[in-house]
Amino acid sequence: MSHNHIRLFEITGAVITVSTTRTIDTDTSGKTITCLLKEKSIPVRYYTIVPDRIDAIRNELFIAIKKANCIIITGGTGLTHDDCTIEAVSPLFEKKIEGFGEFFRMKSIQQIGTTSMLSRAVAGIIDKKAVFCIPGSTPAVTLATTDLILPEIAHIISHANL
Repeated sequence: MSHNHIRLFEITGAVITVSTTRTIDTDTSGKTITCLLKEKSIPVRYYTIVPDRIDAIRNELFIAIKKANCIIITGGTGLTHDDCTIEAVSPLFEKKIEGFGEFFRMKSIQQIGTTSMLSRAVAGIIDKKAVFCIPGSTPAVTLATTDLILPEIAHIISHANL
């Protein structure tokens, strides 16, 4: 698909870390995403850490959607009993970006092998905003943000706002 039809939109970021153990000082994944966005001149308008609870994740997501058009949620995407990011966010998608999760797992297999199948990374559109749910490890957020989100975010936001 040609990028010739991309319309110019200001891209603004929000980062939500889902964790019951991380703090602002220990959240290396959230800091990594923030730095990667800023390196591409994308201002981060919202950052928070939220516990693994559906209601808490949704509340912070609703705040982030009002402040940014590229929301990256890290953590809570696995298979443990308390991982609930996907359950909190997926039902809210107006459109899913199916290829995001597929590409993330495809690229992850090169780094972590078949363990990548345990990732439930997803992305979609909510209220013309792009929302990405990615694992909480720093290598995973680096891979997702650098290789998938940043190269396509202008294209995604442009399409979401047609």
